[in-house]
Amino acid sequence: MADLNSTPSANRVHIGFFGRRNAGKSSVVNAITNQDLSVVSDVKGTTTDPVLKAMEILPLGPVVIIDTPGFDDEGALGELRVKKTKQILAKTDVAVLVVDALVGKTQFDEQLISIFEEKEIPYIVVYNKADLKCDVKIAENEILVSALEKKNIDELKEKIGSLAKTQEQNKKICPEIVKKDDFVVLCCPIDESAPKGRMILPQVQTIRDILDESAICVVTKEMQLEATLKNLSKKPKLVVTDSQAFAFVKEVVPEDIMLTSFSILFANYKGFLKTAVSGAAALKNLQNGDKVLISEGCTHHRQCNDIGTVKMPKWIKEFTKKELQFDFSSGTGFSENLSDYKLVVHCGACMLNEREMRSRMKYANTLDVPFTNYGVIIAYMNGILSRSLEVFPQIKALLD
Repeated sequence: MADLNSTPSANRVHIGFFGRRNAGKSSVVNAITNQDLSVVSDVKGTTTDPVLKAMEILPLGPVVIIDTPGFDDEGALGELRVKKTKQILAKTDVAVLVVDALVGKTQFDEQLISIFEEKEIPYIVVYNKADLKCDVKIAENEILVSALEKKNIDELKEKIGSLAKTQEQNKKICPEIVKKDDFVVLCCPIDESAPKGRMILPQVQTIRDILDESAICVVTKEMQLEATLKNLSKKPKLVVTDSQAFAFVKEVVPEDIMLTSFSILFANYKGFLKTAVSGAAALKNLQNGDKVLISEGCTHHRQCNDIGTVKMPKWIKEFTKKELQFDFSSGTGFSENLSDYKLVVHCGACMLNEREMRSRMKYANTLDVPFTNYGVIIAYMNGILSRSLEVFPQIKALLD
């Protein structure tokens, strides 16, 4: 079982608890986690914002538990809380609908079920308050529990676990071409935006993935890359670079060595590389005055030469030679209206789970808005997109 501290939240199964106010969502969450994760009260609307907690629960393993406000909340503030709940659905891998067993399913519960099914989110219906007299007929994906008396809580966890297994990711970051004893060189620039004393998450995860393949990982900065390649005992199978260094690195790495970027590896890992490759071609269609959204999944401190807000707009303007308008989003603040944009450029999404990234991608697709990512578009602008996709031949074939 994965260690609690070694599994990033983006790689954990996200389990969301939904339902009406006072159905007992928070009580069920606390019973499952065996701790007071959420505040419990008889007052309607006690949970006012989604509560997210990364933890490990037997037999589920590393998960993110999400307690949400009541879906029947009222008033101006209530509408905002329901809006937050709907946003949580974009990242939910397994949904738990908590229903008051004394009341039964309401129109709000049925509405949530419709959303689960529309978004293809596996779900289970939990009838809470089984300690009180009630008469509920249980279907296959339903269970009767008492959060107060901890009745059927272990059985509930088993049911959630069975759904979570279908969401587990066995995918790898490293492409299949990397085999045992192969050399892989990671080019990791250290500039003003690099965190002090540590590596960024995509670099760390890629290192671990290489080691899991029993391949040999060599890490260097871009200015030492040429010397590194010359001094290796054998030719590396692959060089992976930070996308920002593509222009420099492509001149250093010989054509007979495969070259790609962390961002491209993560676009494949998160399931949207094919879309990102198709979206990059939209650059040549941009016209003066068009709007471009540049979006990041994290909320890191912006440096003076930030890639998203400074470098990317500059590179796109230089490449297209057009006067464009740029908007920016970060964290969970993805735009709710993409219809005004001619292109969405996303980061590698190391801080977002696959379901949320696919949700963002699908939203853009429904509006026919091209969707790409940092690594793909930088490779495209540097004329090496085809080369950077050699590690994924099926995707590369789209360009041929």
